[in-house]
Amino acid sequence: MKDNPIVFFDISIANQFAGRIKMELFADVTPKTAENFRQLCTGEYKSNGKPQGYKGCHFHRIIKDFMVQGGDYLMNDGTGNMSIYGPTFADENFELKHSSAGLLSMANNGVNANGSQFFITCAKADFLDGKHVVFGRVIDGLLTLRKIENVPTIGANNKPKVSVIISECGEM
Repeated sequence: MKDNPIVFFDISIANQFAGRIKMELFADVTPKTAENFRQLCTGEYKSNGKPQGYKGCHFHRIIKDFMVQGGDYLMNDGTGNMSIYGPTFADENFELKHSSAGLLSMANNGVNANGSQFFITCAKADFLDGKHVVFGRVIDGLLTLRKIENVPTIGANNKPKVSVIISECGEM
């Protein structure tokens, strides 16, 4: 059996390098969801010949002790969503649970509405089980995740007060 892919994000906070997050994608459990995320990390997916994906993308929502959310590479504010399969794709399965910090899960705005947006848990979030697809985990860089989690936010949408950007990303 092929090993699960390992991808990475280099994170900048307020235009300063903050660290790298390495993630294992659970292609063995959620192959379609993992492939969507992998291609958005590598820039393999193209629209009109231009690579699409997470490089330069913002984390637009941060809730301490809960999660950090990003992946809106279209608008960088949580309103844009596009997958390698089209605007959205179905929930693959809910086999894996939001049982700890460092889990990678699809953000959605309802059933079968996955696109590019994702979140990384900062704590157990079992109330999300059965609603969001867990498809990976942080294998290195939990300290960097904690740096993101501790960025001050403003407003009801928990928008970071300073930019939190995926400055580089790809597959290991």
